Order: sequence, then structure tokens, then C-alpha cells
Amino acid sequence: MIASTSVQEQPLEELVASIQQGDTAAQNYLLRTYQPFIAKCVSEVCKRYIDPKRDDEFSIGLSAFNEAIFSFSADRGSSFLSFAKLVIKRKVIDYIRYNQKRPSSISLDENFDEELMENPLEVAVVKDKYNQELDAVYRKEEIMEFKEKLREYKLTLVELTEVSPKHRDARDSAVRTARILYHDKHLNEYVCRKKKLPIKELVKKVDVSKKTLERNRKFILAIFIVLSGDYIYLKDYLKGVGQ
Repeated sequence: MIASTSVQEQPLEELVASIQQGDTAAQNYLLRTYQPFIAKCVSEVCKRYIDPKRDDEFSIGLSAFNEAIFSFSADRGSSFLSFAKLVIKRKVIDYIRYNQKRPSSISLDENFDEELMENPLEVAVVKDKYNQELDAVYRKEEIMEFKEKLREYKLTLVELTEVSPKHRDARDSAVRTARILYHDKHLNEYVCRKKKLPIKELVKKVDVSKKTLERNRKFILAIFIVLSGDYIYLKDYLKGVGQ
């Protein structure tokens, strides 16, 4: 009972650190205590009430929460719950997408006409429309999360549209710089901690002038945020760019 009280009094990030060191009592406590939080995160993805005892999606969320505990790093600059929420949502989205690829698992509105369900072509069209609508929901969710992250860096989407390089070569160069920034452990940690570019250090590693780096600072930071997060849709726009 004393140990339980001790666990309850510890700050959340300290509990996570203890679990990463092998504290199973703290792990069980978090997995039990944060089930309502997990259910809420899963519900936001599924757009419906989630029953922890019946819905498979909750099990996916619980597993993702546990995974988040062991992969969380306070040095990344976000709180544990923000990080866990992101991991849970991505895992549930992956689960839903996986099931959509299996014809027997795809769930359509039960009110569809039986005749429609017997027409393979029409069913395929309905499923395609359903997937498009689902993608739109997830894309909107991702943009909202990205906007929240931008605020930590004192940036906005409106600013990005104004400062984004107009020429393709300049954009490629800025994205390439952001990739170097992301993959360099020392520079990466600096950005996550200070929420700004290490201009003096960065200019030594890229073939870009200090003036250009300062001019594209906000855009480079935004790309760095995308690379550092689990942004499925935004990363699609970066495929093959700056590589």
C-alpha cells in the first residue's frame, strides 16, 4: 500500500522514467489509471464511443500507450501525454487501414440496400468513397496536431505560406537542410530544446549561406517538425524532395 501511494505521488514524467528502468508496479499503475485517456484518444480517431471491454481498437490503443512509455524521451520537447496521444492515434489509424485492405473486414453502413451490396462495382465505389472520407478526417486531424506543434516554435500555418521558398531549387535546398538538421543528433537535440535553428553550427554542415538560412529559418523549422513527428500525410509531400 505504501508503494502504491508513492507511485501515485510521483510526477508523470518521473513515473515514465522509472518504468523505462524496469518498474513494473509503476507500469501497471499507468496502464490502469490512464485507460479513460486511452479510450478518449481512440474515440477521437474512430468518431464513436469506445468500450474498453469490447472494442478491439481500445486494445490497440492500450498497446500503443505502453509502447509510448518506452519510446518517450523528455529531451524531445513535448509532454508524455502529448506524445502518447500521437502514438495511440497513429497505431489505431494503421490498424483501421490494415483492416480496410482485407475485404472481409471492411465495415460499411448497415443501412445500404441489399441490391447495392450484391453489385461488386457499386460496392467498390462506395468503399472508395468511404476511404476518401476517412482519409480526409485523418488529414484534418494531422493538420490540427501540426498547428499545435508549430505553436511551440512560435510559428503559424499562415506564416509558412508567406515565407515558403517560391522556387523549386530553393525549396529543395531548405528541405535538404532540414533533413541534415533532423539526422544530426547534436543539432536535433538543440532544436528540440531551444525551438530555434543553430545557425552557427548549421552553416558549417550545409552548402548554404548564413543569410539564406536566416531567410528560410521558419520554413526549415516547419520541415524539421514534420520529419520529427509521425505525420503520415505531410511526409508524403516530402518524398523525394531534398534527397
